[in-house]
Amino acid sequence: MTHDAPPSGRLRWLALVVLCAGGLLIILDGSIVTVALPTIQRDLGFSRSGLAWVVNAYLITFAGMLLLSGRLGDLIGRRRIFLSGLAVFTISSLICGLSADQAMLITFRFIQGIGGAMTAAVVLGMVVTMFPDAQERAKAIAVYSFVQASGASIGVIAGGVLTQDINWHWIFIVNVPIGAVAGVLAMRLIQSDRGIGLREGVDVLGAILVTAGLMLAVYTIAEAAIYGWGSGRTLGLGAVAAVLLVGFFLRQATTEKPLIPLRIFRSRPVSGANIIMVLMVAGLFGFQFFCALYMQRVLSYSPVQTSLAFLPGPVLIAVVSLGFAARLIGRFGARSVVLVGLALFAVAMLLLTRAPLHGAYIVGVGPVVVLIGIGGGLVMPGLMGLAMSTATPSDSGLASGLINTTQQAGGALGLAVLATLAASRTRDLLAGGAAAKPALNGGYHLAFGISAAFLIAALVVAALMLKQPKGSEQSGAATAGESADALSSSA
Repeated sequence: MTHDAPPSGRLRWLALVVLCAGGLLIILDGSIVTVALPTIQRDLGFSRSGLAWVVNAYLITFAGMLLLSGRLGDLIGRRRIFLSGLAVFTISSLICGLSADQAMLITFRFIQGIGGAMTAAVVLGMVVTMFPDAQERAKAIAVYSFVQASGASIGVIAGGVLTQDINWHWIFIVNVPIGAVAGVLAMRLIQSDRGIGLREGVDVLGAILVTAGLMLAVYTIAEAAIYGWGSGRTLGLGAVAAVLLVGFFLRQATTEKPLIPLRIFRSRPVSGANIIMVLMVAGLFGFQFFCALYMQRVLSYSPVQTSLAFLPGPVLIAVVSLGFAARLIGRFGARSVVLVGLALFAVAMLLLTRAPLHGAYIVGVGPVVVLIGIGGGLVMPGLMGLAMSTATPSDSGLASGLINTTQQAGGALGLAVLATLAASRTRDLLAGGAAAKPALNGGYHLAFGISAAFLIAALVVAALMLKQPKGSEQSGAATAGESADALSSSA
């Protein structure tokens, strides 16, 4: 099999900017829509349960298609998948922005999710392939990690400004010029890659099983917020999703040309990084979603005020991830840095469990945003590096798709669990005679507490699974040191 040589010199760094722009476009979507949901509900007449489909429609196809899209990038060319996905995402974004009724918006949110999955699944794999040198790869992953870690906060900021100063339609329409420019530049700057060929992994049955299983699993988790976790519907659909996914893994273990080689799961750092990602994102959903609601519905912030309140987060993520994270990883190891970042996340969520009905930003939300920003700058470079640590040119798209899949699975899990428990707590408080704002705040407190539990669980998994094997300390330190020196020289 033949692998195309990576671009050289300045070209690869320009290509990295384009890839990060495309990746940021996808990351922004998840949080930028969240801020506009109340306005969308009012304008299009969504019910409370119907409004959830503005998020779920995108999430189901996005999470369900990531793993398959990543592998298809390995097989037929990651550039081809990236450009195709960017086109689908951009066109469907335009139609979402022009939507005048519920059906039109939800339909094209489904399609937008497919395009988003195709784009996002291969970006990290392309970054790793373009930068085979360890030092340059460290720089590139640090930049990509900053985009991933700060994207959600930037989306909240942009969503607030666009929704308040223009209208909600522009949260989708703004994707169009960005996507078009990114597509044109990608065609000029990113070299074509042929992939390893469909003959290396044409497993149609496996593709059907994994895509259907993931989509049904995400759908079941999302709908559990409405039907309840113990309902026959939830348990039945969950069982079907589990059967499909088990069938997929059995198929991959026995077929001669698997769609997804199972060897990728044998690496302890890779498996650990993906488990941590699920738990971490589930926990951080309490910050990204419920903290925005808390500021608007309890503290009576406007959308723009809410956006500005989040602003220190991405600034700190940039400073820490690009300026300090790699040097700290070089000195103390990725495991230690990830542990510290996760601990900061957990402390931030625990502080929010005491969020008051009336409180100044500087002593309430502000310190939490600072902790999240520092934690994000520490965790993401180490976690992304671990997730791609065993990737080869023939399966880097798969590894990239896998870490993106677990990220989205964590988001679905966090949304379903936290929304269900928070709403139930608020109803109980209202039934007990509490006023509206105290009842809402009580529900948010519970959501923040559950978020902290997810993050503490991620911390435990990191402590157990990211232990460095004996005999690898010196080589690991050397590699991390090279990465640190490379990053510090570029900062």
